[in-house]
Amino acid sequence: MDNNTIKNVFREYIHPLDMKAIQKKIDLAQVDKYVKKLDSLTFVKLFIYAQLKNLSSLGRISEKVKRKKTVQKTVGIESISKSQLSRKLRDVPPEIFQEIMHHLIQKLHQEIGPHKADKALGKIHLIDSSTISMCLSQYQWADFRKTKAGVKIHTSIIFSDGISYPNEVIITPARPADSTQLDALIVLDQDALHVFDRGYFDFDKFDSYCAAGIHFVTRIKSNTIVHVIEELPVDTDSDIIRYAIVKIGKMKHPLYLVETLDSEGNKISIVCNDAKRSAKEISDLYRSRWQIELFFKWCKQHLVLKKCYGKSANAVFNQIYIAMITFCLTLLMKSKVGFQGTLWEMFNWIGDFWSKSLPELLKKLFEKPKRSSKGRRRLDHEHIFMETLAQYESQETSHLDDLTYDPIF
Repeated sequence: MDNNTIKNVFREYIHPLDMKAIQKKIDLAQVDKYVKKLDSLTFVKLFIYAQLKNLSSLGRISEKVKRKKTVQKTVGIESISKSQLSRKLRDVPPEIFQEIMHHLIQKLHQEIGPHKADKALGKIHLIDSSTISMCLSQYQWADFRKTKAGVKIHTSIIFSDGISYPNEVIITPARPADSTQLDALIVLDQDALHVFDRGYFDFDKFDSYCAAGIHFVTRIKSNTIVHVIEELPVDTDSDIIRYAIVKIGKMKHPLYLVETLDSEGNKISIVCNDAKRSAKEISDLYRSRWQIELFFKWCKQHLVLKKCYGKSANAVFNQIYIAMITFCLTLLMKSKVGFQGTLWEMFNWIGDFWSKSLPELLKKLFEKPKRSSKGRRRLDHEHIFMETLAQYESQETSHLDDLTYDPIF
């Protein structure tokens, strides 16, 4: 018998998780030393299920386990209380989930990276952060304004051939500036090109990246002092209005400056330290930065992120890492089955068919539309008129007096 016939969708979905490696990390951290019921592997499966089903509270997770036999069978427990879930979420070190996420990212590199790499642009790493706001009275450890608390998700994503996936995710309280995490998000690869916005503006870092051969594209601030070394020719048919070799601020290394207009006609000034890039490429690369905004938007809309399960730092960080793990698993599943729809559609299919067999899901995913109609048919009025006229001329008109029959409709 084919092994696929006995695999349900959820088991296949979490298959990329290396459970033995995860168990070793758990044993090393002694997280489950005195645990009798909710061990860490069960916890991982349960909270991934909660992300798939958009369960926004520990109470709802507890109820699903209690009422759904399929959930009990899949995760391996018959009941669990909110307090037990809360304690586990608080006690598991976030580093464990961060390592699980890194393991899945490596799988994404293997599955997607080499096959989808854009040879023209190379490896594009988009860098930015997104803040999740929280109530200050409940999360005082994460204060960053007088009336607000929050955490920042510092992220580097790889964007290639229309696909975005995380390369690194670092979670911190929201107060530290974005630039404090830039070095941790940079990849020491001369083939990679990093794209980030003005929140990461730092002359010293830029000089060190130039010296190390790390390529980047960023936008300069309006008050940045620019020393022109050489003006370069500009294609008059392009949207580039200026191209020059410059030094900015107190930097020692020269950069390429590109000035262009945004969609509203405002001038934007972009710098790049990669001599191989044309002015048009530099402009296009910076515009691609919005892909990371779409990544954050997707995660916040479709994963359980905006409402926190717990109030401790561990609980919040663990929830975010599990959401990123869910994103990676969904993208891996989409790639594995060869689904050509959107990631959101794939996510919904998995959520709907999570307890069914894998062949059932595959059959639905690739099922041809049953409707064979080409749409609403238009009447051939000319043909109907000529047919009616022929009937009239041949005196076959008795049916015209029958009110129960309309010769046209």
